[in-house]
Amino acid sequence: MSRSKHIFLRLLMVFIPLLMAVAPAMAQNSVYAGHASDLSVVPIPGDTYVWELYKDITGINFATDPGNCPPGDAYFTGPATGPAVNVMWVTPGVYFFKVTASRAGCTMNLKVGKMTVLDSLPTATILDPQPLCSGSTANLTVQLNGTPPWSFTYTDGTTPVTINGIMTSPYLLPVSPTITTNYTITSVTDIFGTNNIPSNTVTLIVKPTPVTNPIWHN
Repeated sequence: MSRSKHIFLRLLMVFIPLLMAVAPAMAQNSVYAGHASDLSVVPIPGDTYVWELYKDITGINFATDPGNCPPGDAYFTGPATGPAVNVMWVTPGVYFFKVTASRAGCTMNLKVGKMTVLDSLPTATILDPQPLCSGSTANLTVQLNGTPPWSFTYTDGTTPVTINGIMTSPYLLPVSPTITTNYTITSVTDIFGTNNIPSNTVTLIVKPTPVTNPIWHN
């Protein structure tokens, strides 16, 4: 599954010498590893744009030092020029991206943005439950990964139900089926985003309550 974010930076088109001071970070954004984001500026007629990526900014002067991000960590999926580019973020970590605007060979302005690449989308896994006697209540154990608070939506094959404000994992979900029932989590959300890929499906077996027939003695 691929999810794309679109980040805009506005450039003030005033002349700044080529050896300008480091521009302050503009946008602070987040995306999940393995996903792409669109970066763009509002284009000005006559200007050209060049983008660069940085992984290590120790001692970096953004005005003079070229991008240093290894392509195995993040890379442009197309040309790194123009008012809009697309970046694939491969490895979790903190990155910086820079866009430089030029006109007739002179640097007009540059801006720097920050991107935090997260490990992965949140996930929810239901552990296999033990069989249940009819008329009893079971607690389904839901293992959540990500950053709380979480919410998730589950279904028993009929009406979806959403649980919000979950702060700890695992979460115990009480259910009281009257017949053997399949349970699936259809989406899970943490503080950073939503995963709409369903979790595993588990089957809760409901056993009939035993009936005892009295034995009559004459």
